[in-house]
Amino acid sequence: MIKLIASDLDGTLLQNGSQALTPRAIPLILRLAGRGILFVAASGRQYPNLLRLFGAAADKMAFICENGALTACQGNIIAKACMEPSSAHTLIADILARENCEVLISGEYTSYLLPKTEYFLSRMRDTVKNNVRVIHNLSEIPEEIIKVSVYGKEGIQKHAPYFLGRWEDTVKCTVSDLHWIDFVRSDVNKGAALSSLLDRFGIRPEETAAFGDNYNDIEMLSLVGSGYVMENAAPQIRERFCCHTACVEDTLEDFLARLAQNPGAKL
Repeated sequence: MIKLIASDLDGTLLQNGSQALTPRAIPLILRLAGRGILFVAASGRQYPNLLRLFGAAADKMAFICENGALTACQGNIIAKACMEPSSAHTLIADILARENCEVLISGEYTSYLLPKTEYFLSRMRDTVKNNVRVIHNLSEIPEEIIKVSVYGKEGIQKHAPYFLGRWEDTVKCTVSDLHWIDFVRSDVNKGAALSSLLDRFGIRPEETAAFGDNYNDIEMLSLVGSGYVMENAAPQIRERFCCHTACVEDTLEDFLARLAQNPGAKL
């Protein structure tokens, strides 16, 4: 019996660059909760962003934020993994020195920016709708850093060899979509965060399912009993997992319909 369903957001539950859920998503999450199934939003996004996004359903959900660096459930932060300060600071300096790259620095509730362009500030504040604070130097950050990200407006692929080559032996480096590489502590990923949630609630991996589309979803998809990848996922991800879907909501609708007929239905 399925007891927990996790889903990535950008490229998975949020399609085609959307910054808002479809009208179907929240009712489906609430129907799952009514069946005793915990829905987990697993994203590279910050916690306040996710709370706003899921609105009325948030207090019935769990959240894996910042690609696994922060985990929250029903309004409480239950786990946080901080980066080693000197590594984080050196990485930030490396990103700032790289032409056409912007840096985003994540704390618990705030994204700290040293924007090179007004476009990047506007994107994070007005489009993505993060809680943001513009700083002028790292001494202005009043908390520990849990994630550092590099953004490439024209695409991150041309910068990926540079950053991965320099940093993959020091921190966990993940290409999270067409424009971003995320850096977290080396033991942090969505799968590890989900595993901790399962332990907390006494749920076995075979009683779980997950949806994803990119490299930062691999550990999570590999952990669960039923791992679904999007039809438009990165080719290497589609080849690695046999269950595919074009729409998370369609798959959840089908699952709930079958669950009404058979309480032991699988996703």
